[in-house]
Amino acid sequence: SAVIVRFLTKRFIGDYEPNTGNLYSRLVHLDGDHVAVQIQDTPGCIQVQEDCVQVLDSLSRCVKWAEGFLLVYSITDYSSYQSIQPLYQHIRKVHPDARTPIIIVGNKADLLHARQVQAKEGLQLANELGSLFLEISTSEDSQGVCDVFQYLCKEVSKLQHAGSTDRRRSSIIPRPKSPNMQDLKRRFKQALSSKVK
Repeated sequence: SAVIVRFLTKRFIGDYEPNTGNLYSRLVHLDGDHVAVQIQDTPGCIQVQEDCVQVLDSLSRCVKWAEGFLLVYSITDYSSYQSIQPLYQHIRKVHPDARTPIIIVGNKADLLHARQVQAKEGLQLANELGSLFLEISTSEDSQGVCDVFQYLCKEVSKLQHAGSTDRRRSSIIPRPKSPNMQDLKRRFKQALSSKVK
């Protein structure tokens, strides 16, 4: 939650309600274009608990529509780190396509004195899962937070571009879902750039 708030507002808010399930929208500047992004603050994490079925059901609804994932744990909380692998496996059940980008993020890198999860553990887990790993400090480095989201957006964009290339074989410019001029311009640019290649 703090990571999302930092990304959206550029401010660090230490007192917040985590895992609210809220959905946020934002225009992100990506490679010269503005891209509309929706960010879901997931409503819970996978743990052994009484309402586990309800949490998994709610989580599955969030996971189904998403095209990329940031799995964030606190380096000061080993149990949050332990929830990453089951969460990753749950996402892969819903999205079996291994190309769907998932980035593992260790947060609170500024709290080294309270560290419970070593950077090498995060890196090892990411390597085992075939994901990228980053450590950030949401409280001290808004640029690091922005970089994580920018990277995820680029990975999702690459995947969408690859998918639209497959669809483009039957139609040079796919019909847009809405009469949005920005969307038309972007699709036209994509069509022209694919012909040049």
